[in-house]
Amino acid sequence: MENLLGLLRLRLRRGINLAIRDTRSSDPYVVVTMAGQKLKTRVINDTCNPEWNDELTLSITDINVPINLAVYDRDTFTADDKMGEAEIDIRPYVECLRMGLENLPTGTVITRVQPSRKNCLSDESCCVWDKGRILQDMFLRLRNVECGEIEVQIEWINPPGCKGVF
Repeated sequence: MENLLGLLRLRLRRGINLAIRDTRSSDPYVVVTMAGQKLKTRVINDTCNPEWNDELTLSITDINVPINLAVYDRDTFTADDKMGEAEIDIRPYVECLRMGLENLPTGTVITRVQPSRKNCLSDESCCVWDKGRILQDMFLRLRNVECGEIEVQIEWINPPGCKGVF
């Protein structure tokens, strides 16, 4: 892929207070889409507070394209129920990468992204230096549903031969 800027690792950690779509609970999983790519976490049965801890990797060719996350409840005999969706804008994270920082103490906060009507953040999200890499942890409030959040972490990977974001 000659237009590949790099890879983005998404760690879909957990869901918090997700909507009930079965009798007393749900069987949630997350579908991640971006620019024709589609990835999925595993299903966690019978909970509204799933812990996926799944790592998914997206190929990034355009930093302006948002990452879409949709949470579903798996059903056996009917179509899966939608449990909300969220969007990740990676541009603030990429701006941190472009700073070209090196040798910072682990735990150094590089920037803070505040929740707003333009993003799905439910709380402040920090880009943090961690052992030579920049990570961004975020809690995303799900849209188009009565309740629920998902916890996600993103990390940039620069494979050999990629253009990079610098």
